[in-house]
Amino acid sequence: MSRVHTFLISLALCCVALSAQAAMLVASVDRARLNAGETVELTLESDDPTLFGKPDLSALDNDFTVQGTRQVNHLTTLDGGSQATTRWIITLLPRQNGTVEIPSLQLGQLTSQPITLQVTQGEDQAQGNALAPVFIEASLDQDSVYVQAQAVLTLRIYHSVPLFDDSNLTPLVIPDTRIERLGDTRTYEKLINGIRHGVIEMRYAIYPQRSGNLLIPAQVFSATLVQDSPSQAQDQGHSAQPSAPKPGKLVHVSSTEITLSVKAQPVDYPADSPWLPARSVSLSEDWNPEPDHSLVGDSLTRSLTLKAEGLSSAQLPPLPATTVSGLRRYPDQPQLSNQASDRGLIGSRIEREALVPTRTGAIDLPTVDVVWWNTHEDHLEHSSLPARTLQVASNPGLSVDMPVNTTNGLGVGGAVLWPWQLSTFLLACSTLIGFGLWWRARWQPAEARVVQAGPSPRTVLDELKRASLANDPQATRQALDAWARQQPETLADMAARFVPLSDALDELNGALYSETGHDWQGEALWSAVRTLPTRERTQDPAADTSLPPLYPK
Repeated sequence: MSRVHTFLISLALCCVALSAQAAMLVASVDRARLNAGETVELTLESDDPTLFGKPDLSALDNDFTVQGTRQVNHLTTLDGGSQATTRWIITLLPRQNGTVEIPSLQLGQLTSQPITLQVTQGEDQAQGNALAPVFIEASLDQDSVYVQAQAVLTLRIYHSVPLFDDSNLTPLVIPDTRIERLGDTRTYEKLINGIRHGVIEMRYAIYPQRSGNLLIPAQVFSATLVQDSPSQAQDQGHSAQPSAPKPGKLVHVSSTEITLSVKAQPVDYPADSPWLPARSVSLSEDWNPEPDHSLVGDSLTRSLTLKAEGLSSAQLPPLPATTVSGLRRYPDQPQLSNQASDRGLIGSRIEREALVPTRTGAIDLPTVDVVWWNTHEDHLEHSSLPARTLQVASNPGLSVDMPVNTTNGLGVGGAVLWPWQLSTFLLACSTLIGFGLWWRARWQPAEARVVQAGPSPRTVLDELKRASLANDPQATRQALDAWARQQPETLADMAARFVPLSDALDELNGALYSETGHDWQGEALWSAVRTLPTRERTQDPAADTSLPPLYPK
């Protein structure tokens, strides 16, 4: 019993350790870069249903002012199970500029990770509009970009008075320009001249499609001010500014127009390469399984990932296909995705292809090279994957007995034979062999018993039928190869003249080598083999139609 008790205690300790490791307190912020006087939202999230109370925020007092906290409980049901998550959303106002760190916060036995913020002073365009209760500003992250490169446009709407939910902003429309929305709308607060303003922020990535000066039009924001109570309106009447609008009044504010200088493509950029202006570009590959010990007929999945900061996924070009002798290629559809960051879009393109070696030995894969223009440092760069060599070994399951030629050359006693000597020797040998066969056939009956070295045609056909109707692609492929070796034509010739067989072979290859192959049904393949028309009349191997001897005794 002592061993059983020890085992149960150890199991309980492991469960406690695993549960402690699984429960986490994850910290995140709505943005990592902000201007002085702006607030940031810190979110603490935990999926531990046994966790109660509030996090200890005393560690924030030195560098932040806590302006508000709220708790949100969320229950998710998936596959018959439920998972509860709890979020604490904390509004923080940094006390200083520069690099500010949100320290680790503790809730029970859990601790969050620290987060670093960048608080910049910057030029505040809002200072000139400080007297207006509602105003809007527009800004670009740079004044000049290359054609088809990214510029980030930020629209901020400031309001020192409450607004109704009927606010509206004109759509952003710029001729000859692609526009991508960067994330959701952000809301936070900012102190301007000691007055607290609510801020509504929207960010866009714009890609000019032609060079020259690009005019970004003014954006118009309209909203209705919240009606104050009569007592509040009377109390505020003495201190109200003359320019303040009346409560309940509909206001319209517009931003200033901005001109963006768009530069043409550099003349030293390669003309045969697609134009890729980006802040950074990375190229990586992944194999499943690793191709270190590949066999003939194995399916190797190669994934190439192209990621560019400052470009959308729609702008990324297709990667070079792996067209190498000795590899059969089955490509999948590319996967495109975009990720919004503080500096704009990060586009990624993933291309997967199934590669099947068809021969043994070394197979060389060429270098994959992508040419792009570094917009941050303003020069040409290359991102590439080095060439590699696949060492492919023979597959015992697919090997076919082949005659081995152990002779390195023709010669008698080491002497090289002249062409006329060699031709005379071959002619004499063929004459003797022919005479011997004729003499042997003279005394043999016309029907000779042939001893088959392998399985009979009927056995091979039954095995093909059994594997096809069992919907087993691997067994069907082996049985199909064995059946094809007994036919007067190759499998490719038969598929070329019989369309149902060609379609059935494509479905079989897709099930064998494609990563996204569906469940294969072999009835179509068996039906095609069974109804395959013969090029000329052949004898049924299963029927007993023996001919009488040519020379009856």
